[in-house]
Amino acid sequence: MILVVIDHVAGVPRRGALELVSAARALGGEIAAVVLGGAAAGPAAETLAGFVPRVVHVDDPSLDHASHERRTTALASVVADVGAQIVLLTAGRGGQAVGPRLAMRLGGALLEDVAAVRREQASVIAERLAFLSRAHLTVRAEAAPVIVSVKPGAYPAAEPAETAGLVTPRPVAYGPVDEAVRLGERRAAARGRVALEEADVVVCGGRGLGDADAFERLAVGLADDLNAGVASTRAVVDAGWRPYDEQVGQTGKNVAPRLYLALGVSGAVQHLSGMNRSGTVVAINRDGDAPIFKVADYGVVGDVHEVVPALRAALAGLD
Repeated sequence: MILVVIDHVAGVPRRGALELVSAARALGGEIAAVVLGGAAAGPAAETLAGFVPRVVHVDDPSLDHASHERRTTALASVVADVGAQIVLLTAGRGGQAVGPRLAMRLGGALLEDVAAVRREQASVIAERLAFLSRAHLTVRAEAAPVIVSVKPGAYPAAEPAETAGLVTPRPVAYGPVDEAVRLGERRAAARGRVALEEADVVVCGGRGLGDADAFERLAVGLADDLNAGVASTRAVVDAGWRPYDEQVGQTGKNVAPRLYLALGVSGAVQHLSGMNRSGTVVAINRDGDAPIFKVADYGVVGDVHEVVPALRAALAGLD
């Protein structure tokens, strides 16, 4: 049995959820999905029933904003209930936090941040990049269950199944360890902004933009024109121009949009490791020797303060 862990926002499955269904189908065998959360998670469970034959809904409102320990307990209970030998999660921050906990709790194996996964007899084999994407590794897990976190964009979104599945509610009992960590203040991203993990187009601003005002005017302005997600380099976040939630790279998020626009981004290897699965990369930088041009499909050597306004004006002329 393969169990797919579904992330959702206000009852709408994230794009990565349907990518995990594709990964599960490629592995072959029985598939089930699990959705955590209260009433708001119900629509996500019903949606997934159109893709997999069995959906377990842990109907618990506390899981909407629960600690990783509490979510781990809920998932461990479902894994035991359905007899899952392989568990697939999206390699976002949630999956990267819960995956290792779940593997430890179940005494299983962990294959983390993989780009492809397959079965070979009794083993599960995954492909992943390592050492800041400079090495391609093939890793094998023989213990069970195997917890696998899959990079966003590694698989295409699944198509609906021919027959609808069944949603089954399930309660979970918690223990003292689940209260060891309690969440404090939560701050939501700006309303109306496309989430980086879901965005087909991402505009990333780097230190070359100059200051926070220029970032807002150029990077955020262009993102608004394109209905794109806004990303930042670590240098920008460290300077306090943008929030950490927008950081892309080794210590930030991994993104895989169809189009990635890098404005004033030098292209340090730590940053490239977070966006190397992007479809088309367009870079604008005044330094013609900037490393970003080595991975860019299209490059413009020029001042972002001149090129971006010209680009926005050209886009406005298309309306």
